[in-house]
Amino acid sequence: MPPPTTTLTAPPEPAAPAAPPARRPARRSPALAGWAYATPTALFVLIFFVVPIFLVGRMSISDWGLFAGNRGINAPENFTDALDQRLFWPAVWFTVQYTVITTVILLALALGIALLVQESNRWTGFLRTSVLVPSALGLASASLLFYALYSPQSSPLGFLGISFLGTPASALWSTVALIVWRFAGFYMLLLLVGLQGISGDVYEAARLDGANRWQTFRHVTLPLLRSSLALCTILCVTGSMLAFDQFYILTKGGPDNSTLTIVQLIYNAAFAGANNLGLAAALSILVLAALLVLNLAQFRGLRGKES
Repeated sequence: MPPPTTTLTAPPEPAAPAAPPARRPARRSPALAGWAYATPTALFVLIFFVVPIFLVGRMSISDWGLFAGNRGINAPENFTDALDQRLFWPAVWFTVQYTVITTVILLALALGIALLVQESNRWTGFLRTSVLVPSALGLASASLLFYALYSPQSSPLGFLGISFLGTPASALWSTVALIVWRFAGFYMLLLLVGLQGISGDVYEAARLDGANRWQTFRHVTLPLLRSSLALCTILCVTGSMLAFDQFYILTKGGPDNSTLTIVQLIYNAAFAGANNLGLAAALSILVLAALLVLNLAQFRGLRGKES
């Protein structure tokens, strides 16, 4: 009888060590990330806006000359001198007049062009480009271009025999023509974006209700375009109130100070003869206050209509 056979079995392999649990990525604090994103902009605003405003406020209550520096506090002498200037109220009136004329003409023309190029056709691209191209030109460059156009010595319009800058009325309207040509495309683009954001279903519902073109424009387009119109109005009013380049290049405030704007008056107080930075700072504070009041009134009017 053969002997029993024995089967040799290998010893069990040791179990592999368990892998360490994976580390979860550390979650960044949302507040910390927000501060990291906002810090560069906050520093920019602080350095280039907040600090200059405080400096202008300090100068407005000081006897501060362009070359002599700060000679002490003299509040409120700068503000009373600003209001008592011979050219202050004429400059304010001209600036308001120019702002109203420019805002009405520019927004009406920009809205008309936006409605014209709203729907795509064969000439839409050409019209949009031709109106928008002047917006790429700097305001100073555009003013120099129109100065050459208006100059009696080199004007290609000299055969018309028109004095474009010789009288107060012609100087005003010649400058308005420059601004309309320069900025119509920019405001057309803003209004065109607003028009394209209006759903076509709204216009279809208006047509089904029997509304004609004028009724659709008045009761559908204008109410839904109110936000874009408010933005354009605020930009246009602010830019017109701060007008300087075009008048400085075209008219120098003439003839006979009839086209002197409030910003030109600030420039003259600071650099052209008076060299009084305190007076110029006081005028700047008055302009800033007027702009704040105007913008707040427009925002409040817009919010009331929307609610």
